Amino acid sequence: MAVTMAEIQHLRKMTGAGMMDCKNALNEANGNFDKAVEIIRKKGQAVAAKREDREASEGCVLAKAQGNYAAVVALQCETDFVAKNEEFIALTQLILDAAIDHKPETLEDLLNIQLPNGTVSQLIMDKIGATG
Repeated sequence: MAVTMAEIQHLRKMTGAGMMDCKNALNEANGNFDKAVEIIRKKGQAVAAKREDREASEGCVLAKAQGNYAAVVALQCETDFVAKNEEFIALTQLILDAAIDHKPETLEDLLNIQLPNGTVSQLIMDKIGATG
């Protein structure tokens, strides 16, 4: 089954993955968007696992206090290019807002917070998959 450029662009907009990754995922999923998203997500997890031991010396740190609760979120990456990316900064802000709203006591609690597009952990994995 041949996929169209419009389908590739739609999947890319949904996932943030590269054009070829989207094309390959759609081909593998025979045009099924849900399966293609899952394929891209699994690929992102594999990329994250490979990079787990690498040093991440760049990133974004945001802090916020509300009432008697404060949170500091430091999201790390390997390059300043990613660290300055609007989507990366927005993800850090989203995680910070979730921390303020849910008041987790541990990192594990924070990573398991359910947001509209998945857990914090899933969103981080998705971003790793999209940025490589």
